[in-house]
Amino acid sequence: MIFLRYLVLPFLLGSVAVMAKQAPLVSIPTHDAFFSSIAQYCGKAFEGKVAVDNQPSPAFEAKLVMFVRSCNDVELQIPFYVGDNASRTWIIKKTGSGLSLKHDHRHKDGTFDLVTMYGGHTLDAGYKQIQSFPVDQYSKELFAEHGLPQSITNTWQMYIYPDSFSYRLVREGREFRVDFDLTQPIPVPAAPWGYEE
Repeated sequence: MIFLRYLVLPFLLGSVAVMAKQAPLVSIPTHDAFFSSIAQYCGKAFEGKVAVDNQPSPAFEAKLVMFVRSCNDVELQIPFYVGDNASRTWIIKKTGSGLSLKHDHRHKDGTFDLVTMYGGHTLDAGYKQIQSFPVDQYSKELFAEHGLPQSITNTWQMYIYPDSFSYRLVREGREFRVDFDLTQPIPVPAAPWGYEE
């Protein structure tokens, strides 16, 4: 009997380990629906325009493009091109306690910008069409360190509807939103800076 126990125990422990590796992240319907609504456009690019900007910048007068470039069960990578500037990639990820949004900023040579991988995490269920990402602690510390105290109250929002996708930044005294037309795919651009073709 003892001998049998020594044979069975490793088998059971091994099975539990395999099951743990294969177990999906805990998620909720609104997060799943939001994630899937964006993922369905994987491999497609769309042109957008600034809909709201209370501090206009000439930089955003260039052609604006989002490209749902890379998708798997837990992560979406969406480069955001501003004219020839391919430094920005939005990363939406299932974390097991919600969804996170990160901004991967790179230089043209592919190296990371000093201010990169900032963003936020959902605090509630949100809606299948809308999710909000209040700034996280890592980002607050990053902004403070690099002289961007105004950004420590940032909230980013994303909206997904059958005909449009929107990216929005809000904080006290600041609002910026870009709307993308999902009804008219455009030719996909080259890989963003720091990523391979």
